[in-house]
Amino acid sequence: MTKSRVYFLGIGGIGMSALARYFLHEGWQVAGYDRTATDLTRKLEAEGALVHYEDDVKLIPEAFLDKEHTVVIYTPAIPADHAEQAMFRAEGFEIKKRSQVLGLLSQGKYVQAVAGTHGKTSTSTLTAWLNYAVSGEGSAFLGGISKNFGSNLVLGEGDRFVVEADEFDRSFLQLYPDAAVVTSADADHLDIYGTHEKVKEAFSQFIAQIKEGGSLIIKKGVDVAITNDRISVYRYSYNEECDFYARNVELLEGGYYRYDIVTPTGVVEGCSLGIPGWVNIENSVAAVALLWAVERDIKDHDALRKALRDFSGVKRRFEFYVNTPKGVYMDDYAHHPRELAATITSVKQMFPERKVTAIFQPHLYTRTRDLYKEFAEALNEADEVVLLPIYPARELPIEGITTEIIANLVVKPCRIVEREELAQTIGKMDTDVVVSFGAGNIDACCEALSQTIKRKTDRCD
Repeated sequence: MTKSRVYFLGIGGIGMSALARYFLHEGWQVAGYDRTATDLTRKLEAEGALVHYEDDVKLIPEAFLDKEHTVVIYTPAIPADHAEQAMFRAEGFEIKKRSQVLGLLSQGKYVQAVAGTHGKTSTSTLTAWLNYAVSGEGSAFLGGISKNFGSNLVLGEGDRFVVEADEFDRSFLQLYPDAAVVTSADADHLDIYGTHEKVKEAFSQFIAQIKEGGSLIIKKGVDVAITNDRISVYRYSYNEECDFYARNVELLEGGYYRYDIVTPTGVVEGCSLGIPGWVNIENSVAAVALLWAVERDIKDHDALRKALRDFSGVKRRFEFYVNTPKGVYMDDYAHHPRELAATITSVKQMFPERKVTAIFQPHLYTRTRDLYKEFAEALNEADEVVLLPIYPARELPIEGITTEIIANLVVKPCRIVEREELAQTIGKMDTDVVVSFGAGNIDACCEALSQTIKRKTDRCD
C-alpha cells in the first residue's frame, strides 16, 4: 500500500487495534470509528489516532476524506448498513478487510500461524514470547493483550511473523503460512458456515495453503482432511503420546504444573509455565512445536525452560485476580462450549474438593441458538452457575433465543442476573472458586468481582 492515511471501521477490536498500532508505528496518519470507548481505543488516541464513537460521516476527519491518500480497513463485524462504510464504498475508496491487510503484511515473512476454534490467542502469544525470549527475534499480531509485551502488537528483528489465523468469515484463507498450528475445528460461527462440515472444509483449505516444505502441527484427534502432501504433518496433545506432548505432569501449589515436553528430536525436562492450568500446558506444547518447526530442533533447553517460566499470559485468558486458600477468582474469554468445558475441568483439577461457581455471559444470539445444549452440558461441570443476558455484539435479537434456554438445561443450582447486579449477587452467595466467562462486556465486571471476593476472603481471616 502506497498511501499515507488509514481509516479503521471498528478500530477498537483486538485485531484491528493491533493493525492501527502498526500503522502508527510506521508513520501513517490513523483515524477510525468504534461503537464505544474502551481502554484499547483510549490507548490508541494517546498514541496519536483520531477516534470517534458515532456512525456519522461528518465526524470523519477531513484529511481522511481524500481517497487518493486514504485506505479504509474494516472488520466484518461492522454491519453492511453502516453509514460511514456506505459512504466510503459509494465514493470509490480503497477498502480492505483486516484479514487482507494481514495477508499483505505477512508476505516475505516466515509465517507462524495459529488456527482453531479455541486456543488461538494463548498459543500465538506464547509462540511470540518464545521467539523473543529464546531466539531474540520475531513480530506478531495477537488477538489479546500479552502481559509480557504489554500489547497486542510485537515488532522485532528477523522474519518470523506470528499471527492468529481467524476462521470467522473465512479470514484465515488470506494467509499462506510456513508453519501452522490447528488447535481445534469445532462447530462454531454457524451463522457464517451453516454446518460443521463447512467449518472443517475451511480448515482443510487453510491447511492446503501451507507452503511447500512447511509444517502442520495439529492437535491429536482433530478431524480435518489433510490433502496437502507438500508439508510435514505432526500431532500434539496434552499428555497422549504423539510427536509433541507433555509427560510426567505434576500438579504444584496454586494450580501450577511441572512437566517434560517431548519433541521428535528429544525431551525438554523440568518445564514449568508461568501461568496455571492444564489447558495452558497443552497450549505450551503447541507453541514449542512451532518454535521447533523453525529449525527442526530445540537447542537451548535452559533458555526454553526460562522462557516458559517467565511467561505471564494474556489478559482475559485464564487470568487470576484472586488466588488464595480461602477464595479464588479468575476470568476467561471462553465463549464456546468446548472452551468452557476445558477451563472448568482444568479449574476443578487445580482446586480439587473445592466448590466452583461458573459465571457465563453468552455471546451472540446465533451461537446461543446453535449451541445452547452444549453450553448447558459444559456448565453442568461446575457446582453452581450464574448466567447473564446474551451479549448481542453485531446481531439483532432472535425470537425465543434468550439465556433462559441454557438455564432450563442446567441441572446445578442456577440463576440469571443482570450484569450491573453481578458483583452484588456474588457478594451475597456462598462462594469459594469463582470463574467468569464470556467474550462480551463481562470483563467490565472483573475489578468489582475481584474486590468483592477479596473482601469475602478478608472476612475469613
